[in-house]
Amino acid sequence: MSNNKQTSVEQLFHKLWDEPKDKFTWYAILEEHMAIHKEEIEDAHGEQYDYSYSQIDPTKVTGEQYYNETYGNDKQ
Repeated sequence: MSNNKQTSVEQLFHKLWDEPKDKFTWYAILEEHMAIHKEEIEDAHGEQYDYSYSQIDPTKVTGEQYYNETYGNDKQ
């Protein structure tokens, strides 16, 4: 039951609901959906400029940099 209008969390719930209750399968599904969620965060952030240090020469912050600084750098 996958719907493109569902968030990654909703997709995760429905996929886990339909799967056998095996912790290895669930962990693989969780890892897959954590990667999807990371992409959603990165895409939503996009590429922005950080003016907190300098109005003249702002720092460019990509979605990936934002994710890693906010949620920690992970293996995804």
